[in-house]
Amino acid sequence: MTEDKNKKTEKTLKINGVRGMNDLLPADAAQWAHLEHVLRDLTRAYGYEFLRTPIVEATAVFQRGIGEVTDIVEKEMYSFEDRLNGEQLTLRPEGTAAIVRSVIENNLIYEGPKRLWYTGPMFRHERPQRGRYRQFHQFGIEALGFAGPDIDAEIILMGQRLWDELGLKGVRLEINSLGQADERAVHRAALVTYFEKNAAQLDEDSQRRLLTNPLRILDSKNLAMQALIEGAPKLLDFLGEASLKHFDAVQALLKANNIPCKINPRLVRGLDYYNLTVFEWVTDELGAQGTIAGGGRYDPLIERMGGKAAPACGWAMGMERVLELMKVSGSLPEAAPGCDIFVLHQGGETLTAAMIIAERLRSAGIDTILFCPPDGQSASFKSQMKKADASGAAYAVIIGPDELAKDEAQIKDLRGTGEQQSVALDKVLDAVIDALVGSSE
Repeated sequence: MTEDKNKKTEKTLKINGVRGMNDLLPADAAQWAHLEHVLRDLTRAYGYEFLRTPIVEATAVFQRGIGEVTDIVEKEMYSFEDRLNGEQLTLRPEGTAAIVRSVIENNLIYEGPKRLWYTGPMFRHERPQRGRYRQFHQFGIEALGFAGPDIDAEIILMGQRLWDELGLKGVRLEINSLGQADERAVHRAALVTYFEKNAAQLDEDSQRRLLTNPLRILDSKNLAMQALIEGAPKLLDFLGEASLKHFDAVQALLKANNIPCKINPRLVRGLDYYNLTVFEWVTDELGAQGTIAGGGRYDPLIERMGGKAAPACGWAMGMERVLELMKVSGSLPEAAPGCDIFVLHQGGETLTAAMIIAERLRSAGIDTILFCPPDGQSASFKSQMKKADASGAAYAVIIGPDELAKDEAQIKDLRGTGEQQSVALDKVLDAVIDALVGSSE
């Protein structure tokens, strides 16, 4: 008896989704579709081509690409061993390293520079919070093979155009230069000396970073350390002539295009592959997690990943966070109507006629819902009409026994006058098209 009870409990146990990995529900689909449409138009306007990479990559792609002493690699990646061959695999935590792996493997810049874009789910094991989840969706652009400050400025202009198109408010641009490796090395030594003198003020995480990646201490959000960080040596003071010239040129191009920006000397980004220009778009509308997009130049990465040395830059954004900011800004689109036409019937021969009409309407590009009773039994026209009204349809096409006997259908206006007219079955398509065109004028 106890065994039977346990089996019943197992069968009825509710299984929930993984924390921080959310479903996209129908009510939110129109918002996502709107954002994706704007992104496709943006990339087309600037001549970027789409590239899709697998969700799963070899763990080494991110260890080498992002850097082994970054938070992502040390703490946040979902990694596992392939049970068949023992290969170490990882659910991609970001897009750039995977894009570079594909570019190298497929010789995509052999014949010249490439402008690429991508989108898709990414995975990081971190604490879920507003607009930040363990499975999140990222959109990113990568310009590979371009060395000049012009491409740095262009990708920033793309971001500003996107915010304008989406109607976002309160988004501001912060930029910095990380210079080159030799300049960072001198700055790193100065940072280590400075923080070692003040080691008692460092939190546990910063003490660990002091030995591995002291530049990341500048990115700490610990409020108790902000005064200490503010007094740290600034990388801009260690840049050589070429790095400063590049940074000045980027700022000049932004100014010429009326793009305001703030130089933030503490902006270092969280990934090891950056050099020269780095930038973020930030907002105060989403709480502590104020960055909605960011990127910069990553000239060393292609060679680090095993390819022939080539310059590159890009940026990425979290789509959930941008949608959250669109909600705050009041720029989310209204949900689109579910359909144009709702077809009602009484089963039997009326169902057959209704299904034929519905298929004709769909073949003409008219969104159509055919009533299908949940219990398989016919329902009254009154109850069907409630469903037709709730569907958002503009018109109802009604085929009952009386209509079918006359080889007719009724077309009812659900959103305007409420008028109803009889139409021959073979004329329903023409009548619906006329009604829809008339209602849109």
